[in-house]
Formats: sequence, structure tokens, C-alpha cells
Amino acid sequence: MIQRPDARPTLEDVAARAGVSRATASRVLNGSPRVSPAALEAVTTAVVELGYQPNQAARTLVTRRTGAVAVLFSEPQPKIFNDPHFAGIVKWAATGLAVHDSQMVLVLVHSEEDQLRAQRFLAGGHVDGALLFTPHQDDPLPEAAHKLPLPVVFGGRPWGTLRGLHTVDNDNEGGGELATRHLLDLGCRRVVSITGPSDELAALDRLAGWQRAVGADETQTAHLTESGGFSREGGERAMTELLRRVPDLDGVFAANDLMAAGALTALRAAGKRVPEDVALIGFDDDPSVAPHTDPPLTTVRQEIGTQVQAMIDCLFLLIRGEEPKQRHEVLPVQLVRRRSS
Repeated sequence: MIQRPDARPTLEDVAARAGVSRATASRVLNGSPRVSPAALEAVTTAVVELGYQPNQAARTLVTRRTGAVAVLFSEPQPKIFNDPHFAGIVKWAATGLAVHDSQMVLVLVHSEEDQLRAQRFLAGGHVDGALLFTPHQDDPLPEAAHKLPLPVVFGGRPWGTLRGLHTVDNDNEGGGELATRHLLDLGCRRVVSITGPSDELAALDRLAGWQRAVGADETQTAHLTESGGFSREGGERAMTELLRRVPDLDGVFAANDLMAAGALTALRAAGKRVPEDVALIGFDDDPSVAPHTDPPLTTVRQEIGTQVQAMIDCLFLLIRGEEPKQRHEVLPVQLVRRRSS
């Protein structure tokens, strides 16, 4: 067969170059296990030599695959790109999906119109599956996505029952307890906590870990905690309020590193030395925050890259019609000691 110089190589061209049937070439390109090693090598070589690129639209009709995965966040755009936690998720998701030769489609949802648009998009057959990072209590997207005939994996622990939803979470409650017991083991007698938003289960779980470690009831919890909203500015405001309310505090568990960094600013402004006067610990071990504060933060490490990769692995099992070994996976966390405690 003589191929025109300006013609785009076809599947038939690949099959002819490889010396196999069109059906065999098609099976190789669609990842079928029902091909011999010799055919796999011959077709792969032919694809490279000819510069063949499959027609994605046609492939989608045959395989019902789009080669794309949606990554959804229910957060405002500035938070996604300015908060290092979310920026890390985006980076790891893009890297992990590329290994599967799948394109990441980033979907940001922050209004009712966004919600409806996202639901239409997921129902429209544009993606093979979705990774959801939608932690807020009143967010309808997890339940809506769960009802769609689409593989979905949730990052964290969703509100409500949603028993059929596959999830990958970090041990937030265990991490909160680990952090607080570390402060108590250092001899701290008055340990307060700067908490995250009350509509996020990760924040509530970390608070529950602190409560369990210090044995605080509801009245004590109200007195010894203040929300910082998972932001640096919020952490500074919360720390200032706790210093006013609990002047003899000597230990602080901040439920993320950004709030801990803000707390450091407030402690310094109040003339408190860290860790000599007040020991401080964060949560996340964010590489852009924890090692670079003064002093560097002791913190609880959650492996965001490991969580995202576990979500991707789970998702592609579901896409292939296989059931993961665990429907709800909880990953361990660990204490990273630096000079703030």
C-alpha cells in the first residue's frame, strides 16, 4: 500500500505495516489482553513509525471512553490556586491521571448555577469518571454525582449516608489526637485548638481528636477553641482571641499549617516565645508552609499525593468495571517534629 504524503495514517495502514488484521490492530490500541506479545510489539512499532493518532471521537463511540476525568472542587477559584493544599491536589491529580493517559478536566463549583452546570456536564458523557473534593455540609453535588451512572470517588468523608460512594480519607481524628497528645507529653497543661470550618468533616474530626486527648466537654470546648477557617488570617485572629480568653495557654493545636503560621504571627505580637512559652503544632505538613515558618512547624503529615493516587487507582478500577477491595479507605498520618514544639 502506498500512503499519500499528506494523508493521515489510518488503522488499516497500521495493520498493514504490522502485518496483522485490522481487528488485531484495534485490540492492541484499545488495550485488550487478547493479543500476543508479537502482535503487541508489531502494532506498537507501526504506530510509532507511521505517527498514527487514533480518532478520539470514533474511539469514544466504540469503547464509550472519553480519555478524560473530571476533578471537582466546591471552593472559590482564589482558594484553589492560592491555598497550597488545593494546589497540591491539582498537581497530584494531573500527574496521576497522565499515567493513565487521561486528561484532567478541572471543574470549580461555587454557586447554584455552577452546581447545575457541573451536574449537566457529568451527566453528558464528557468524562469517564470524577474525583470529588466537595467537603461542605450543604453541598448537593456528592449526592447528585452519586445518582449518576458514572464512576465517582470522593476525597475525604462526605456528609450524610451515601453508603455506595467510594471514598479515600486521611485519619483526621487520629491526627488531631496525635498532635494534642504530643503537646501534653511535652508538659503543656493548657492546650487550646484553632479549628477549621464547622461545615467540613475533616475539621470536625480533627477537633474530635483534640477533645479526646484533653478530655474536653462541650463547655470546655467552647472556651478553649476558636475557628480560624483554615486560613492564615483566620489563624492569626483566632490566636489573638484565644490569648485574650485563655491567657495561661501553653500549647496550641492548629488544624492546618496555614492557621498555625497565622498563630505564630499573633503569638509573636503578644510577646510569646515559641516554643519556650507556647508550644505549637499544625496539620498537613504542607511543604510550602511548615518548613519555612520561624520557627519551623511541628505538624501532622497527611500524604496528599498518596490520597490522590489512591483515589485515581480506585476510580480506574470502577471505570474498568471492577470493585475496589475497600469502599472506604482511611490513610494513616504521622507526626513530624520541628522546632515549634
